[in-house]
Amino acid sequence: MATGRSTGSNSESHEDRFLTAFDEYGDALFRHAFMRINDRERAVDIVHDTFAKVWGYVRQGHAVDNFRPFLYKVLNNLIIDEYRKKKERSLDELMEGEGVDEGNFEELTESTVESLAATLDGKKAFQFVAELPPQYKEVVVLRFVDGLGPKEISQLIEVSENVVSVRLHRGLQALRDKLNAAETTAAENRARRKQAKN
Repeated sequence: MATGRSTGSNSESHEDRFLTAFDEYGDALFRHAFMRINDRERAVDIVHDTFAKVWGYVRQGHAVDNFRPFLYKVLNNLIIDEYRKKKERSLDELMEGEGVDEGNFEELTESTVESLAATLDGKKAFQFVAELPPQYKEVVVLRFVDGLGPKEISQLIEVSENVVSVRLHRGLQALRDKLNAAETTAAENRARRKQAKN
């Protein structure tokens, strides 16, 4: 990602590359932030802060080899800070509550995650993404909104690929449960309305 300081005319090319990255990734970063925090104004602010931090880094003469992962890394850190400000429960507390260590599911692979994802109605499922616990929402958005692979996600959030697969699997399972509950409720409501007409 970052490779230290650049010199002379290289800094101009890094600035040009930054501007290109701004044009290419601005919308995707906003979608990512909005899906993660579910607040349009805060998402705009966080994306702005992301570009401001990266611009400051570039202006100091540091080189960035690949802007996309670097921008996502900065954005991800700012979103984590946002969660901390909201005093969300820590990941440790969430894992204790579930009583399962995330590293225990060696059998989970990208193909099992993908097959679970294929069973979901994507449009309906994303209505419920905001309700997922933060660590599941993070990987689901990175995988299915931003299109990052498990290895990229693993490097970005600094956990093993196995942990990424477990979180994806649990997040998708939670989405399926929410979809099933919503469909059951909708069917019950239709039945009540039908009964009321008779």
